[in-house]
Amino acid sequence: MSILWVLVKLGAALGFGMSWAAFLGWVERKQSAVMQDRIGANRADILGFKLIGLFHTIADPIKLLTKEDFVPANVNKTFHAAAPALALGFPLLALAAFPFGGTFTVGGWTLSLQPLGSKVGLLYVLAMLAVGIHGVVMAGYASNSCYGLMGGLRGASQMLAYEVCLATTMAGAVFLYGTLDLAEAVRWQARMLGGWLPAWGIVFQPLGFVLFLVAGAALTKRTPFDLPEGESEIVGFHVEYSGMKFGMFMMTDLIESVVVCCLAATLFLGGWHAPFLPLDGLVGAAVMVGAFTAKVALVMFLLMQVRWTLPRFRFDQLLDLGWKGVLPAGLLNFFLTAWGIYLWR
Repeated sequence: MSILWVLVKLGAALGFGMSWAAFLGWVERKQSAVMQDRIGANRADILGFKLIGLFHTIADPIKLLTKEDFVPANVNKTFHAAAPALALGFPLLALAAFPFGGTFTVGGWTLSLQPLGSKVGLLYVLAMLAVGIHGVVMAGYASNSCYGLMGGLRGASQMLAYEVCLATTMAGAVFLYGTLDLAEAVRWQARMLGGWLPAWGIVFQPLGFVLFLVAGAALTKRTPFDLPEGESEIVGFHVEYSGMKFGMFMMTDLIESVVVCCLAATLFLGGWHAPFLPLDGLVGAAVMVGAFTAKVALVMFLLMQVRWTLPRFRFDQLLDLGWKGVLPAGLLNFFLTAWGIYLWR
């Protein structure tokens, strides 16, 4: 039963990430259309039903799968094929560490809604995101193109910078919880202050939460931080890719966004904690998963608002923001948190 339950949870985590990636492809179009007073995607239909453009989530993969997979001459074919799989695969693996809910009892069995429990779950997630950088560099290098190589170097420098910044923005929350275990971090937040205020991380770490969103958006290479792959003005690292390989790089950005939103929900918004609602049995399991999903959706909505509001940064502005803005502010937040805990105790 335990092995079967772990496999079920791993499959559910994978399905969670892939479903969000497909859904976000539609959200990007429709949310931008609403903000810009347009209709948005509405052409794909099944038997005449368009369902406000949702069928584009099916049409797009079919289109990419049926397009020619063109591989230029003189490329490193092994690395060229491995790069998109490397970039997409490791962020997907990161989803296995998140506690989508706590524990619940059914039929005499006590089951956990965390696919892979670990005392160092946060480090595991950061490690999986870091390995994804190699896919970006490998794609630029293997393409035998100076433009692709420049895009890969831009992507590597940006992602490395904001990996450091992201870790710094989370340091205050981790110090507050006293653990790297994501499930324990949620359990720390799953209590009420004064009987009415949830002890979520955002209550104690408002600056850390804002800095985390900035660093997370830059790490995922999303607008206004899409310098490695801004197709309209600059040549990206995936310039020599087509078909589903190109689609895998597009999915990578969306999956990384899901991972960042899961981190934000887990460390700053109480994870699966839903105040004043039952959290026992099958009903409680559904409530916990629903609460976690709703918080992920809220953070994703905020990132999408930023995406369609701000213009693209210049590369020097991007790095200045990270090294001279987010990193010092994150360190300051950590020191203030450490001193606050010391003086309180």
